Amino acid sequence: MIFDNMKKSEYISISEAAKLLGISRIAVYKKVKKGQIKAIRIGRSFAIPTKHITDILGRDLTEDDKKKIDTAVKKTIRDYGEVLKLLGRD
Repeated sequence: MIFDNMKKSEYISISEAAKLLGISRIAVYKKVKKGQIKAIRIGRSFAIPTKHITDILGRDLTEDDKKKIDTAVKKTIRDYGEVLKLLGRD
């Protein structure tokens, strides 16, 4: 499903990382800025390697984690789908 697509791309968003780590998006941004979380910059956004998050967690993602990610991605697409399409054109 969506998580399988993420595995193919091997990256997750700041929001997804925040949910997995149980911290706020702002806290993830701060950790990225400090270099505590590895990320690459894509335009104005960051992409975090899935491998890095699993290393931080010290475990592979559980089915519950995958469901939470799927839910978060669906909500993001539902709420911001049109904006994401516009940003994708840049």
